[in-house]
Amino acid sequence: MSYQDEIKAAAAVIEAAGSSWSEIQAEAVARMRLQNKFKTGLDVAKYTAAIMRRDMAAFDKDKTKYTQSLGCWHGFVGQQKLISIKKHFGTTERKYLYLSGWMVAALRSDFGPLPDQSMHEKTVVADLVEELYTFLRQADARELGGLFRALDAARAAGDAAKAKEIEAQIDNYETHIVPIIADIDAGFGNSEATYLLAKKMIEAGACCLQIENQVADEKQCGHQDGKVTVPHADFHAKLRALRYAFLELGVDDGVIVARTDSEGAGLTKEIAVVNEPGDQGDIYNSYLDVEEVDVKDMKQGDVVFNRDGKLVRPKRLASGLYEFRKGTGHERCVFDCIEAINAGADLLWIETAIPTVHEIRDMMNDVRKVHPDAKLVYNNSPSFNWTLSFRQQTYDAWAAEGKDVSAYDRSKLMSAEYDESELSAAADARIKTFQADCSREANVFHHLITLPTYHTTALSVDNLAKEYFGEAGMLGYVAGVQRKEIRQGIACVKHQNMSGSDLGDDHKEYYAGDRALKAGGAKNTSNQFNNI
Repeated sequence: MSYQDEIKAAAAVIEAAGSSWSEIQAEAVARMRLQNKFKTGLDVAKYTAAIMRRDMAAFDKDKTKYTQSLGCWHGFVGQQKLISIKKHFGTTERKYLYLSGWMVAALRSDFGPLPDQSMHEKTVVADLVEELYTFLRQADARELGGLFRALDAARAAGDAAKAKEIEAQIDNYETHIVPIIADIDAGFGNSEATYLLAKKMIEAGACCLQIENQVADEKQCGHQDGKVTVPHADFHAKLRALRYAFLELGVDDGVIVARTDSEGAGLTKEIAVVNEPGDQGDIYNSYLDVEEVDVKDMKQGDVVFNRDGKLVRPKRLASGLYEFRKGTGHERCVFDCIEAINAGADLLWIETAIPTVHEIRDMMNDVRKVHPDAKLVYNNSPSFNWTLSFRQQTYDAWAAEGKDVSAYDRSKLMSAEYDESELSAAADARIKTFQADCSREANVFHHLITLPTYHTTALSVDNLAKEYFGEAGMLGYVAGVQRKEIRQGIACVKHQNMSGSDLGDDHKEYYAGDRALKAGGAKNTSNQFNNI
């Protein structure tokens, strides 16, 4: 509905209500409606699920159309990211948000900072989804409010052409609301617990849920040791729980990301149930580290099972967990991915030890022999030392090509002394094209960084503290923060406006007209930034 159509619709409602609504302005109602396009989290989930499905279809046709996101631990961080994207690129197309379970644990738990081990309250995950969308809605309201004020100014100046131009901007306004890929860890309990939390997350606005195949009560960060996977039957029950949650709430095209940690997980808590030779459970058990035993050699309490007519005993640790055979990670990841898609997953996630295009490509090539359109979500993790890894990859490639690498010490390539070297430049070029290369060669649909804003917050605070509490004093803030905000056009330099002060003034004027006591008058200190 166009801006003028919204005004006409509001006018019809007001007219039907009679004289008691005579001071309600149709245009003000139309503006408030446009500023609150998404009434509920389910509205958001349905809207963003359609975006993801459209983007997935586009990627299938053109591998350059991959999508990206950054992890955000607060609604304000997510809001500023989207405002920045619109400012720099003019559109939010193919730009998402990522909700990191790691950052929820480390920054949002009432228990205080926690490791990524699902010890935090699961309710804070859905709360963060809601918070992110609250801030994105406010970004819409703020930006549209600026257009409405510009429209009023154009009308007051008698500039009909300018007014028409601004109305066109309002009619074609692009929202800050984008899809969130939300981490539900290993489901925080059994499949019913997974379903209940999934509903809360979807109701808050999540159109895409990412779940991993670890044991819920033994969950570890994908880049930590001690990961314990579950048999496929257990994991697939949770995939179905997510699908049921989406379908129950009417988000029929909700997206599920199935993550496998098998590449780095050497343990399992269970021996899978086998119904017939060669089935899912039998294949899962085939990766266990076992030894053939005779009944007379069995010890009290031993766990054994039949494999092809032979009695075998799986290697069991003091913890009661069972070990997989070394070197089976690649095969298990491929098997996990194929079976996850068979069970209804839409996208895959494989955690790797280091970021290498060929390793990701090789696993996905094996998956795509069965599912040609299988698409991957890849974690461009801060747990990787990107500089060292890519310098070493470049060093190894050069050595294999017979190029002279005698000027470099492979074990010390992180050293700043190599920053201006030819090898460093070549490594940085590989990093720059890593996402495009992975999407082209390994069918990576979505690239994300799980916790970048955790690191950017720490870095910016360190720089400010060093300068402000040091010799620079107040200049540490002015030169290091405010002057840069002004020069870079950072919206938050007008922090009163960003917090909603102008929106409140607009509403006060709707309610009380000339009697409104507004904050944005001549004596508002923020007027110093009006011409920026």
